[in-house]
Amino acid sequence: MFATSLGDDGAELRPLEPWRAEELLAHMERGREFIGQYIMLPDAVVDLASSRAFLQAYADKAAADTARLWGIWVDDKLVGGVLFRTMDIKMGTAEAGCWLEPAAAGKGLVTRAARLIIDWAVEERAVHRVEWLVAAGNAASIAVARRLGMRKDGVLRESYPHRGKRHDVEVWSVLAPEWRAGKEGSEKQGS
Repeated sequence: MFATSLGDDGAELRPLEPWRAEELLAHMERGREFIGQYIMLPDAVVDLASSRAFLQAYADKAAADTARLWGIWVDDKLVGGVLFRTMDIKMGTAEAGCWLEPAAAGKGLVTRAARLIIDWAVEERAVHRVEWLVAAGNAASIAVARRLGMRKDGVLRESYPHRGKRHDVEVWSVLAPEWRAGKEGSEKQGS
């Protein structure tokens, strides 16, 4: 199995692949309303067929090198995920995102997982700019962007229709040189 530890709390980051469709569906059932406050994923994954289709779409995008999807497991239970919703390697850009079920919120799981995938994108794939698009009302996700060292680029006013309401979307980003400088600062503080 391919898994990366996210710390001493039993949390791991693993590829979230089509064969895990039942697990993803069960996870969505546990967190559907909480997860769906700001993102469409729970509205897209409503039964086993749609769960498989969602995961297969990301497997196809991974094969085309245009997106990636990982799950976050705690004690062998899927509790959330991180992804590159889009990746344009030629342009050096990627859009990161996340979700968690309520029981996993507030434990730093998304921040730790996002650090791993952003570091991979910057160091292994030569991505220059990683974006984080977030509904302006999603304080938890905005806090993650800040912890990742991202800067707020601006607001796309009422650009995101979701569940009958138009949301402002904040655009946050980190550039490769900023990412590396932030890592160096963290490493020096740790020594």
